[in-house]
Amino acid sequence: MESDVTRETLDRLSELVDPVRTHERQICAREAADLICRTRGYRWVGLYDVTDTEIAAFAWTGNVAPAFPRFPRSQGLNGAAVATGDVVIAQDVAQDPRYLTAFATTGSEAIVPVLTADRQVVGTIDVESDRQNAFSPEDVRFLRRCAIALGPLWPPSRGMNERPRRIENVSGLGALRAIDRSTSVG
Repeated sequence: MESDVTRETLDRLSELVDPVRTHERQICAREAADLICRTRGYRWVGLYDVTDTEIAAFAWTGNVAPAFPRFPRSQGLNGAAVATGDVVIAQDVAQDPRYLTAFATTGSEAIVPVLTADRQVVGTIDVESDRQNAFSPEDVRFLRRCAIALGPLWPPSRGMNERPRRIENVSGLGALRAIDRSTSVG
């Protein structure tokens, strides 16, 4: 059952990425990261761009940038999520060799890809907790829905070396619910 807080958060995320506001990408993204972080009590949330060659943070909660704000597309838990196009969770980052240390106190990390309509990964939502085993199936459902709601924050084209990518523009909670029913949690 979806909580009122989750519904309100998803509605607010959809408002943040309204086409009129997306020209203020950095501000919208920072507000979105803060909202996701507060809603579920996560320690840190970052939003990353994915290009043909690298993954780069462009917004995050707090005042401290991650230790690796840019890294090759194939590295880290983010790289694993980009490669598979699916959620990657490390419930104990100390035991996962793919983990790139962002903060010394991270216990678990979840990476959720942001996909275009043709399932190309254009971004990720990176969520960290100071606790091990912090992410439940409900967290995964919530974060997948956040990735859908935030899709319009990622520009449809990344530059000269990449083909244009169309973001599936999903507006309103009804559309999110319809998509969520077809999304498995794993």
